Amino acid sequence: MAPPWPPPAGASPRVGGLRVPSGVSEPPRDFHEARGAGGKSQQGWIWDPESPEDDDRKVRRREKNRVAAQRSRKKQTQKADKLHEEYECLEQENTMLRREIGKLTEELKHLTEALKEHEKMCPLLLCPLNFVPVPPRPDPVAGCLPR
Repeated sequence: MAPPWPPPAGASPRVGGLRVPSGVSEPPRDFHEARGAGGKSQQGWIWDPESPEDDDRKVRRREKNRVAAQRSRKKQTQKADKLHEEYECLEQENTMLRREIGKLTEELKHLTEALKEHEKMCPLLLCPLNFVPVPPRPDPVAGCLPR
């Protein structure tokens, strides 16, 4: 948390490592503003190294950030692993379904050929006297589909 501005009387006023010159009412927004374009101090601002408390705070913040980054990377890796496993399962399922489609297609060809061969010699289909019109039966699949 930033120190109150203006600093209390008698305190050593500092803003982000900058020692505040007397007679200045507003702190600079950053180090570059305090240094100016030529790199020299403006208005008497002097760059002071950070205090030990600031160093400890930085170390704690960096450690906390490092741990959070590790956690984030681990979580991302776990998510990627899970997606890869799911991908592998879907690939296997896809392969099995393609094989089943192939088998069913072959069975359909075989049965279609068998039906064509049967129609050539079927006595019911060849004899016009035995032909009795049969009313069409409803398709069991069509009855299940929405209209």
